Amino acid sequence: MFCSQCEQTAGGEACYQWGACGKSPEVDALQDLMTYCLRGLGEVALRAREYGIISQEVDNFTVETLFSTLTNVNFDPERFGDYIQRTIQLREQLKAQIQLVTGTPKPWTDLANFQPAATLEDQAEQGRDFEYKFISSAAKNVDIFSLKLTILYGLKGIAAYAYHAAELGQTDPTVYAFFHQALADLGRSDMSLEQWLEVALKVGEINFKAMELLDAGNTGNFGHPVPTPVPLNAKPGKAILVSGHDLKQLEALLEQTENTGIYIYTHGEMLPAHAYPGLKQKYPHLYGHYGTAWQNQTKEFPAFPGPVVMTTNCIMPPHNSYKDKVFTLGAVGWPGMAHLETTDFAPVIQKALELPGFTEAGEPRQVFTGFARNAVLSVAGEVIDAVKRGDIRHFFLVGGCDGAKPVRDYYRELVEKVPQDCVVLTLACGKFRFFDQQLGAIGEIPRLMDVGQCNDAYSAIQIALALANAFQVDVNQLPLSMILSWYEQKAVAILLTLLYLGIKNIRLGPSLPAFISANVFKLLSEKYNLQGITTPDEDLAACLAK
Repeated sequence: MFCSQCEQTAGGEACYQWGACGKSPEVDALQDLMTYCLRGLGEVALRAREYGIISQEVDNFTVETLFSTLTNVNFDPERFGDYIQRTIQLREQLKAQIQLVTGTPKPWTDLANFQPAATLEDQAEQGRDFEYKFISSAAKNVDIFSLKLTILYGLKGIAAYAYHAAELGQTDPTVYAFFHQALADLGRSDMSLEQWLEVALKVGEINFKAMELLDAGNTGNFGHPVPTPVPLNAKPGKAILVSGHDLKQLEALLEQTENTGIYIYTHGEMLPAHAYPGLKQKYPHLYGHYGTAWQNQTKEFPAFPGPVVMTTNCIMPPHNSYKDKVFTLGAVGWPGMAHLETTDFAPVIQKALELPGFTEAGEPRQVFTGFARNAVLSVAGEVIDAVKRGDIRHFFLVGGCDGAKPVRDYYRELVEKVPQDCVVLTLACGKFRFFDQQLGAIGEIPRLMDVGQCNDAYSAIQIALALANAFQVDVNQLPLSMILSWYEQKAVAILLTLLYLGIKNIRLGPSLPAFISANVFKLLSEKYNLQGITTPDEDLAACLAK
């Protein structure tokens, strides 16, 4: 196998024998075959669009299946076998529709005519062949290969946001058309390095649109987040733990557990759900938050006295001590684990009633979440005045993914050392390194503000743009430093969005992406001053000297 898509890839290069995430070589090969089939579907979908044939089913399926290949989402080979077959079915249906319109369509390429083998074993072998051919292109030009990987991984990140946005009724044909075009183009050999870089930045542009759609879906359905205290201590009673990012699926569970005596706890990136009025205020049994970031679930899930629902990534290889109480949903999957085909949570509720739940109240603790753009910009005048008075010297956006590497304590140490006259904005699961720190306030302005999930980078960007407009300066002239942690492909998409917007001086860690070649990174560094993190003290000094 060859997989370099996450930050913890083996040896900082690629996983060759088994995925650091727990992905098997078989699943890796099936994912590669499915991606190859999606490229063929993309070619057909693009031609169909020329004749006004647009299939929302094909569009939604494309993002769901691509999302399923994102790190720590789906590890089930049977599911990928089903996805592969469905990809071919949809492709042939589109071909038939085109033929009805055109009579005799232009000949299809080998990519658009490809037929997968009949068995999973043979499909895995086909996937290995396509993977090898794709990797072999690196010998011709490693920098173009690097950008192709960056584009592919960025597409996977966009797929996660587009998938959730579509669930909430937010779609845009230009987003799906780009998916089909970019996938179909991955096999091209007639484009220059500069042209591939343009496509990579286009990934950032389309991701910005996808995050905007998801933001509209979340706020349109559940209201704008408001700063909200969230208990970290248990409450006596039956309990269900919900992890992932999917607010729509959380809402369905909340509806079905009303008046059952079951309390719902969030885990990981679901923490910001408490800030949405349409969830927290409407469903008081959405009680508190349990645990920290995704990589700690093998320690935290066994101790939770109720079932666990994984709505999206990140799922880790489960231990037998808790595997029988975990339910997956949507694109998520693990072989042999209970999977819900719909949002009928009856099996989860039954399991919650069977398990003991919490019997004692924990020591009261809480954190705040909900400092999204509306909340922050509602006090923008106070923030601007505080900056002008010198009460606020600098803003730090410290956000992104968490992971298992001890070096990620860099982010906790950095936040702890941020001077008292500075404010920290944070988002995504990287915040769990420091989310319970008591940093106090500058006047009425909290020094630590949780903006939300990783997709709420959209909110953070809007905050930065609004402040830049208020001060009548470019975003890069604000007293603002972005220090980001990355792990998987959504972070790749967000980084490309920031570069597309022209944001410079980003510090990235804990290590640089293995799939970005030295020349490509040099190019980005020269154009955007993109750089790796060093030490908290050195980086703080450099940022404050800005």
